[in-house]
Amino acid sequence: MRILITFYLIGCILAKSYAQVDMESLFGPRIGATLITGEFAQKLDEKYNAKPIISQFGWQFEWRFFNTQKGVTGIVEVIPLIGGVEQNLFVPSISSLVGLRYKNGFEVGIGPNASLTGFGIVFAVGTTIKTGEINWPINLAFVPSTKGARFTLLFGFNIAKD
Repeated sequence: MRILITFYLIGCILAKSYAQVDMESLFGPRIGATLITGEFAQKLDEKYNAKPIISQFGWQFEWRFFNTQKGVTGIVEVIPLIGGVEQNLFVPSISSLVGLRYKNGFEVGIGPNASLTGFGIVFAVGTTIKTGEINWPINLAFVPSTKGARFTLLFGFNIAKD
């Protein structure tokens, strides 16, 4: 766990130092769903009579802080979400990830996650499909916990703004 946190902090420091050189911002809406497992799912059922699959609505803030000649891009993302509105719930969460996006659109990232269930590490993979000026990200995130894991699938769009 300490190694992961160290990796994340180093990535944030590098992002900040490169940010003054060449930084591109990509912001946009996100919509999806989260599957909640374990004790968290039981608590949702017992306390709120809610199902373990909840909707997610939010916004992704993304900064690209370096590009290599081979097409690898360094990215930092912050994603606040509100979940469960279809079940009359208010389940906020926020994740911050440092990762890489490859020329073919594949991306991978890691970082901290905070929600009503506590703090954890989020692992994410996905792809970004480009159509003209619009980017269409599709991401799968995993937050492990001893009390139950969360799996989230998000879709969205954004337009590059320098």
